[in-house]
Amino acid sequence: MSSREDILNSIREIERVKKSLPDLPDYRLGDDLVELFTQAIISNKGEVMNREEFEIWLAASDFQQIISLPGSFQSYSTLDLPEDPHQLDNLQLAILEAQFGVAENGAMWLDDTQLPHRVLPFITEHLVVVISKEKLVDTMHQAYERIGDGYSGFGLFVAGPSKTADIEQSLVIGAHGAKSLRVVLI
Repeated sequence: MSSREDILNSIREIERVKKSLPDLPDYRLGDDLVELFTQAIISNKGEVMNREEFEIWLAASDFQQIISLPGSFQSYSTLDLPEDPHQLDNLQLAILEAQFGVAENGAMWLDDTQLPHRVLPFITEHLVVVISKEKLVDTMHQAYERIGDGYSGFGLFVAGPSKTADIEQSLVIGAHGAKSLRVVLI
């Protein structure tokens, strides 16, 4: 028998004691999840606005290439969603809808039920995420409970514009994705 087998057999002979996982407390952050969520988005270099502020911002912007997916925001689209995501290479603004948001850190859950192309939140120059105030949860624990065990497709949490400080410890916004994130709370 090889030394490798000796080692593996020794490991297999070790008696393992089953231990249960600790119970997690049910964290509640308070009554004003909207304020906590807003502060988290702002601290992540994002911006929070209502529908009226969004319309004023959009009118003042000069976006020519816009894809908007949420039902009540589809009128802002200037492009039809292409079948081939490679045709999105010049997308200036993507308006997407989050299933829910997390107050403790400003993360918003997007999955393939809302994203016909996975590349949308990354390839666009600017990202707007629409979310209902009623769809905010307190913590990431509750977020993962909401996603559940059965989900097996594509999903991601978005919490701000793309940023990195890897190079010479200088913060770069838009390094790997959208240069800006605006959240429209409805």
